[in-house]
Amino acid sequence: MSKNSRDQNAFDKAALDYHRQEPKGKIEVIPSKPHSSQRDLSLAYSPGVAVPCMAIHDDPQSVYEYTSKGNLVAVISNGTAVLGLGDIGPEASKPVMEGKGLLFKIFAGINVFDIEINEKDPDKFIETVKAIAPTFGGINLEDIKAPEAFYIEQRLKEELDIPLMHDDQHGTAIISAAALINALEIAGKKIDEVKMVINGAGAAAIACAKLYISLGLDAKNILMCDSKGVINHKRENLTPEKLDFIAETEISTLEDALKGSDVFVGLSKGNVMSPEMLLSMAENPIVFALANPDPEISYDLAVATREDVMMATGRSDYPNQVNNVLGFPYIFRGALDVQAKGINEAMKLAAVYALAEIAKEPVPEMVKLAYNVRDISFGKDYFIPKPFDNRLITKVSIAVAKAAMESGIAGKSIENFQEYENQLLDRMGRDEKLVRMMQNRAKANPKRVTLGNGEEYNILKAAQILQEEGIAYPSLLGSKRLIKEKMEEYGITLDIPIIDPNDDANKEARKKYRKTLWDKRNRKGINEYKSKRYVRQRDYFGPLMLEHGDTDALIVGFSKSYASVLKPILEIIDKKPGVNKVAAMMMILTDKKPLFFADTSINKNPTAEDLVEIARMAEYTVKSFAIEPRLAMLGFENFSAKADTSKKVAAAVKILHEKYPKMIVDGEIQPDFALNSDHLADYPFSKLGTNPANVLVFPNLESANLSYKIIRGMKAAQTIGPILMGLDQSVHVLQMRSSVDEIVNLATIAVLDAQTKEKK
Repeated sequence: MSKNSRDQNAFDKAALDYHRQEPKGKIEVIPSKPHSSQRDLSLAYSPGVAVPCMAIHDDPQSVYEYTSKGNLVAVISNGTAVLGLGDIGPEASKPVMEGKGLLFKIFAGINVFDIEINEKDPDKFIETVKAIAPTFGGINLEDIKAPEAFYIEQRLKEELDIPLMHDDQHGTAIISAAALINALEIAGKKIDEVKMVINGAGAAAIACAKLYISLGLDAKNILMCDSKGVINHKRENLTPEKLDFIAETEISTLEDALKGSDVFVGLSKGNVMSPEMLLSMAENPIVFALANPDPEISYDLAVATREDVMMATGRSDYPNQVNNVLGFPYIFRGALDVQAKGINEAMKLAAVYALAEIAKEPVPEMVKLAYNVRDISFGKDYFIPKPFDNRLITKVSIAVAKAAMESGIAGKSIENFQEYENQLLDRMGRDEKLVRMMQNRAKANPKRVTLGNGEEYNILKAAQILQEEGIAYPSLLGSKRLIKEKMEEYGITLDIPIIDPNDDANKEARKKYRKTLWDKRNRKGINEYKSKRYVRQRDYFGPLMLEHGDTDALIVGFSKSYASVLKPILEIIDKKPGVNKVAAMMMILTDKKPLFFADTSINKNPTAEDLVEIARMAEYTVKSFAIEPRLAMLGFENFSAKADTSKKVAAAVKILHEKYPKMIVDGEIQPDFALNSDHLADYPFSKLGTNPANVLVFPNLESANLSYKIIRGMKAAQTIGPILMGLDQSVHVLQMRSSVDEIVNLATIAVLDAQTKEKK
């Protein structure tokens, strides 16, 4: 079996495992109101529920006030045109519809029910959708084949009074239109003068052409091709949608159509454009090769063929990705928030211009870090925003909402757009894409990561993910025989290094490591005999690998207590210059934004000076994630310092204020006050102002450790860490029995840590 076949089989199995794991599916329904008492239940259901029922009966518009309708979208399909899989039926389309629901939720905070309808007759399908429409604030039609898709969407738009969009048509049109505006500007071309070739004549192609025309493209300058060639005056038996794009020309092939053209938009299939065709285009050609996964011409081939080509694809591994996720979550977000009666041309164009404008603005540091580049600026390699750009939720949603209001289609008005912007940010959390950002940065410059306890299933599975995703170059530390036995037992195939401290292949490494251990510890309780013995133990062998540069990062601790694994690390790995105390910090990924807890694992009862050092290291680490650190020094009193613990914290705060006046830090303060804007308003003198803290520095180890353990045990939020701070090498210790995701996430941070240390 070839390597490509093995890789595909491994990916296919991973996809099935991902969807099979409990709970089944990718989205779930959770209660949004209190439900713990009998009174709660009587308000939620009988008899209390009768009150809002009658209120809605008297005023139907109040359904948005008393139910979830205003933040609920239906993703509806009959499974007749699923991805590139064709007509596979409604049941088989369900994973895709659930996936679309996931994107709505994570990018715009919109709740979704996916609905798969077993009906191919367009009129019956329409009647079914109309019958269930009162449930929803909006409807996203998905994966319905043309030409039925045009008819279904048009009728439903006319007969329903909620936002509705067939994303396969309009999503691609909106994103590519924004890219077109900017590409033309960079190329120095005017939209009303350019000649365009569109390859493909399905739902997306027709929608793109119509939207480009509304931007100013001359319809006479479009040559549209389908599987039979150019749609010209000689063609017969054309669908009604294609009739609008009949060209009065003798040209019949894609090859001839491209000669002298300025823009190529591919919405067809891979590898239909040859280098010769690209060379025949006009100066500074614009090529949108949007077929997935294989573009009409590959990015590498296109840029190798012509230096002046302006290139976009549908792929994330090349510049200028035309990705529908840049549009539909935020278009529906804005439409829902003004209770729009539909999605009209004004709203689509508002989204187009907002997307185009974002790409011209200075790129936030968060986006640069997400893609691990020093600079991203408007030009050939960046003329459409990146999917991880947090400005999308505000810029596009606000533009769409305003357009709905101005065009008279809004059911309600937004009076204060600054307040609305804050609501959008609060809804999503400014940093909810943090893990994806970290993984993207790691993939841009992966490092060698050695994982201890290589025989454990969770470690092996994490290593597989790290390798397949390109996050790191993993290796396994442990008994080679046992690791291979376990790989066979678990059915995991990995072609990565296995480092066995007792293997003959590591004889020279043991000699080298033994000398290092002896040199470092010969006056600290380790004699030469112990050095020989210890280097055969993986708890020492791993840190010694790191010390000698035989790996870039180390993850250990899966099956042993934190203290026992940490001891050899601290004996071998030096502290950073100027650091007196090593500390650990947990990242807590809440629904809204990440929180950071320190010190969670090392310093039992830090002094005021220790707390200052812990706070400074925490500030530096959080900044490395492109997050503004706002530190609360915690205590069980608020700015009163009567108890000894509070006095210690207050002393630390005084030092921080005096030595580091620009640092956003205050205390002593109780955690519930530090995390609540209204409570903070009671202390106008605080450096935190009314903006809640995101870094909590605890007064002792017990309080910090117990706090994050409670959160982890309740599964109230995802936890990552502990992240070791203050060491000169990238090494981190897992919590015992960490999950696969926890291992992958900590290894990702280890890669980022190693990247930072490499730069220094």
